[in-house]
Amino acid sequence: MKTISTLLVANRGEIAVRVMRTARALGIRTVAVYSDADETALHVRTADQSVRIGESPVADSYLQIERVIAAAKQCGADAIHPGYGFLSENQQFADACDQAGLIFVGPPKTAIEVMGDKAKAKRAMLAAGVPCIPGYQGESQDEATLVSEAEAIGMPVMLKAAAGGGGRGMRLVEDATQLAASMALAKSEAENAFGSGELIIEKAVLQPRHVEIQVFGDGHGNVIHLGERDCSVQRRHQKVVEESPCPVMTEELRAAMGAAAVEAARAVNYVGAGTVEFLLDQSGDFYFLEMNTRLQVEHPVTEMVTGLDLVEWQLRVARGESLPASQDDIALTGHAIEVRLYAEEPEQGFLPSTGPIHLFSLPEGEGLRVDAGVESGDAVSPFYDAMVAKVIGYGATREDARRRLLTGLQEGALLGLGNNRDFLVDMLDRPAFVAGEATTAFIAENYGDHFSRGEAPTSVVAAAAVIQHLLALGRCAQAAPTVSPELFDWSSRGRSVTVRDYGAPDAPHIVTLETRSAGHYSVQVGDDCHEFELQAFEQTRCELACDGARELYQFIEIDDVTLHISDSSYTAVFTDRRRITPDAEEAAGSGTVVAPMHGQLLTMEVQPGDAVTQGQRLAVLEAMKMQHEICAAASGTVLEVAANPGAQVAAGDTLVVLEVED
Repeated sequence: MKTISTLLVANRGEIAVRVMRTARALGIRTVAVYSDADETALHVRTADQSVRIGESPVADSYLQIERVIAAAKQCGADAIHPGYGFLSENQQFADACDQAGLIFVGPPKTAIEVMGDKAKAKRAMLAAGVPCIPGYQGESQDEATLVSEAEAIGMPVMLKAAAGGGGRGMRLVEDATQLAASMALAKSEAENAFGSGELIIEKAVLQPRHVEIQVFGDGHGNVIHLGERDCSVQRRHQKVVEESPCPVMTEELRAAMGAAAVEAARAVNYVGAGTVEFLLDQSGDFYFLEMNTRLQVEHPVTEMVTGLDLVEWQLRVARGESLPASQDDIALTGHAIEVRLYAEEPEQGFLPSTGPIHLFSLPEGEGLRVDAGVESGDAVSPFYDAMVAKVIGYGATREDARRRLLTGLQEGALLGLGNNRDFLVDMLDRPAFVAGEATTAFIAENYGDHFSRGEAPTSVVAAAAVIQHLLALGRCAQAAPTVSPELFDWSSRGRSVTVRDYGAPDAPHIVTLETRSAGHYSVQVGDDCHEFELQAFEQTRCELACDGARELYQFIEIDDVTLHISDSSYTAVFTDRRRITPDAEEAAGSGTVVAPMHGQLLTMEVQPGDAVTQGQRLAVLEAMKMQHEICAAASGTVLEVAANPGAQVAAGDTLVVLEVED
């Protein structure tokens, strides 16, 4: 039996935090490795010890095998857990751990080698009698051979990079005339992504379900499966939703797929956690797709329905123990659904988003689990995967799990950068998903290549004005503690009026708030008028009755000007163009004009020596899809221009320095 007293986690983000949580529960010390971009990241704050391993790019840090091994030795670690991604399926890394006398919490390197190459894996599965999609996985890779084999299989076919996954080097070809061009593109993409342009060809199974089986093996010859996960809801071959059990699974089909998965694992003498992925067609036939020789992103849904901790199993097996349970002990109870919360721009083709996280809030409790890699105040870096967290709903039935997950997302917020929360809320309520009928074509059929939310509902615009009004009242109360609170929302004219401009320069959006009485407001937005009654107000949460319907809003205000706000289905950012930031107000004395938020400087409209007047536009900043005017808070002369058009600036960066007139 081996000993693991200190575990280095060779990863970052939510999976590193999740592994550390179980290790700590087992009394094992944890070590984090980090790049320059992750120096203060959550996984670093969670670990008992941390070691810098390089600069921000993954090639200079998390993929540096020698540095990871050196960090483990430096901290006296007994074992390394690779998480998923990065070095988790790298046979050279597994070998380096072995050579250094470190326990690699994963399968033997021979299993990684075979299953990491789609061509080798498919040949091994055919030899083991595992059902495979008809195709070509031969060594000859010249164009004539590939075209001939594809034509023999018959259109449509799927071209796949033999050396990797994640949708890279993958092309669906429906017309034989497009074969040569598609192969060239797939080879080039595969070469760039994995260092190998080798392809395999498979008969395309259109609109299948993507069903995977969780397997586990130990060093004593035991291999079992822990049921299935349906991962059909995907975008560009990237999973978005995972659930267990599969909505169309039967006991007979589960037994057959489970047996095939176990045989696949036995064929490569598998040890540890692994996943065998299948395509399930509409007739009930299934075909081997690939095997992931690591813990999967979606492993929490299996944990929820089995009641098992898969990371604990990994650590026990790595120590040389036998599997904690036999096949007869495994039972699936209830239903679990997981969604991936990404920092991305759904309205712009789901492009990744980066920047500060001003507020991250998701409820946890009975039937709701959150595996997160960030907290409020952290930032999403451009160097790594854009996944922020996984949110998992659990219940006795699929509908119970779906409702809990949907409610959890509706009550949550991720403010400060673009994200897919609103998309997930919409998706979970689509009829096909509610009915459990979603296939791999679900997102393409329902959304195309982007998610369009339309303009913010006027109720959200109006609620933003109410919240900013309440925040202003709070500042007044702090500044004048001896004044009665009732007077802050009172006017001698009977009803006070506040006007805000939430529009872009070329599209005015005037919001007029009228105070009826303390806590009661009438807000006009265009042709719509909404009545609000304050129910509760906390630091970042506000409950308002809007036209009689109670709604929870989560928010964060930046510099008393910009409000990030989220209700149950819509997230928005509003900047009041009529307000001048506190920094700009200070500029009346100091002369320093700063950026009110992160963004790109579109124009700089003054030069050193220019005379400016109070309120004059100095620059235009683009942030959160809106253009914001930066104006002079006082008259004076420009001494310095500190930023040029096109520059990316952070909140608080100096833009202009003025010599203010007395």
